Amino acid sequence: MTAMPPPARRSASSRHGEYKVPGGKLVVVDLDVIGGRLANVSVSGDFFLEPDEALLDINRGLAGLPETTTAAELAAVVSSSLPAGSALFGFSADAVAVTVRRALAKATSWADHEWNVIAPTVLPTEINVALDEVLTEEVGAGRRNPTLRFWDWQEPSVVIGSFQSVRNEVDPAGVEKHGITVVRRISGGGAMFMEAGNCITYSLYLPQTLVDGISFADSYPFLDSWVMAALEKLGINAFYVPLNDIATDQGKIGGAAQKRLANGGMLHHVTMSYDIDADKMVEVLRIGKEKLSDKGTRSAKKRVDPLRRQTGLARTAIIAAMSEVFTDRYGATPSQLTEAELGTARERVGSKFGTAGWLHRVP
Repeated sequence: MTAMPPPARRSASSRHGEYKVPGGKLVVVDLDVIGGRLANVSVSGDFFLEPDEALLDINRGLAGLPETTTAAELAAVVSSSLPAGSALFGFSADAVAVTVRRALAKATSWADHEWNVIAPTVLPTEINVALDEVLTEEVGAGRRNPTLRFWDWQEPSVVIGSFQSVRNEVDPAGVEKHGITVVRRISGGGAMFMEAGNCITYSLYLPQTLVDGISFADSYPFLDSWVMAALEKLGINAFYVPLNDIATDQGKIGGAAQKRLANGGMLHHVTMSYDIDADKMVEVLRIGKEKLSDKGTRSAKKRVDPLRRQTGLARTAIIAAMSEVFTDRYGATPSQLTEAELGTARERVGSKFGTAGWLHRVP
């Protein structure tokens, strides 16, 4: 009897990835990499898909692709592999792409990182915006763990978005009357009117691998899913209004902004109104009719719906609840700003954030 040859040794390593679609279902991908290409691809999860055989079409479409295939290319392959009339419920081609990238360690999940939380520390607003740049750089360079930092400040301020015009957003008479400090941040988005204790502001510093394959629009609710859980715990049903507004059925409560750096670091910044003086705000900010045109209201005052009224809680209690949910969900540990980070932030104020050139870069 002729002996059977031994089975060929596989030069591949098995890979496993998971991705929970925000507001949707869990997607799981198991695969091998053989000769730099995807093999034995198996997509699974608690989603819904019609027709049944479309799942095999997805697996076949992904098999053979280079492991360097980008998330956008993966999603395109998934979409083109689906038979006409296919229906995906609770997931998408993009979600499959994210999961594949996670299996290949090209994308990361929350659980792949050690998270830190920095409690509110009273600092000048110029230092706060400078720290956003410094800490994003530090995370991108791998010198700091991904970090959630709660802001605190004392002086009344307006923080304008990176691309906003000073003259179009800020009323000089109101600024002078109320002694407002005006600064520009590195992220886009709209102007923030901030007095001591009137807002809840936090910054999330993370590696861009966490949002690899996730669209810009979807990255906002993805990065704030823990906030929605914290607000729900406080009795508030909050949701995102695309692109970057956070609202409840009683009105807007906040907004988010982002900035991605070349070194792989990313800033996700959120401000939520707690107890804003709406009369003062409209004297300081120029909030025109066009800004309000898609908000369903004629008055800027009506757009500010403070968390204090909706929760009846102290600002410190709301921040504590947010910190607790983030810590419990991601295993985060307390951290502090280092002297080196603060020193670099002070230098940035002198060279950038405190200069007229930066503030008026968009006149």
